[in-house]
Amino acid sequence: MRLVRNLTDCDKPYAESSLSQGLRELYDGDLYLDSSGAARPLVLANFVSTLDGVVSYKIKDNSGGSAISGSNPADRFIMGLLRASADAVVIGSGTLRDVDAKSLWTPEYTYPEAKRLYAEYRINQLHKPEYPLLVVVSGSGKLQLDKAIFRTPAMRTIVITSQEGRDEIARRGATTPDSVEAHALNSRNGTIAPDAILQLLQARFGVKTLLLEGGPTLFGQFLAADAVDELFLTLSPQIAGRERNITRPGIVQGMEFVPDTSPRFKMVSVKEQAAYLYLRYRRT
Repeated sequence: MRLVRNLTDCDKPYAESSLSQGLRELYDGDLYLDSSGAARPLVLANFVSTLDGVVSYKIKDNSGGSAISGSNPADRFIMGLLRASADAVVIGSGTLRDVDAKSLWTPEYTYPEAKRLYAEYRINQLHKPEYPLLVVVSGSGKLQLDKAIFRTPAMRTIVITSQEGRDEIARRGATTPDSVEAHALNSRNGTIAPDAILQLLQARFGVKTLLLEGGPTLFGQFLAADAVDELFLTLSPQIAGRERNITRPGIVQGMEFVPDTSPRFKMVSVKEQAAYLYLRYRRT
């Protein structure tokens, strides 16, 4: 039974099929990802957006992506599939703040119905550990320590921060569980360069494929550093609107491009289900 219907697929296979038959049926196609021979990890970004480009309502208890997606099953399945494909998932501190305290960045957390399929694909076919590494980027180190990621031993969490941020994390005891580590990198005005993040993840943790799940500020920084290879974008059939004095972010925040140098992408595939569109783009 397929969850989405493939409308067009321009992808050229890099290798033999990697998805199991069950996952291919749900996805209505295969998922070819090429991280071989790259000087840095392959970076995939995943967002859900309204038709007018809003990725967060910025309303208490409704700031996360599920308010935009309406917890659409196909969107959640694709998110789980990308997590199952990645060595690590990276998020910013704002994304961590906006989600439920129980949230885990595991494949089955977002789509439990495919737990067995995700596990078989990840462990038996990709030969990866049970769960992807979770990477939280926070220059200040001021994180909500009540979140489940800091209390779940099976979920290995890396906080990438500044020296001051690492001191803050140590002071508050965030790294007491063995599953949580803090690594300090040079920062400028509280911002840590994407290139430095990628270098650390590749050299220290062997990351070859990285999934970026937000937020818009971190995504904009990766775009500006020419460090985004593919974008998976779900278009939700709703319009959020914006008031003049209230910021509802798009997929890029805090970064501005001009026409001659703006990042450009080409279409890889288009899928649909119940008025939702699932778009895949590759950086040209």
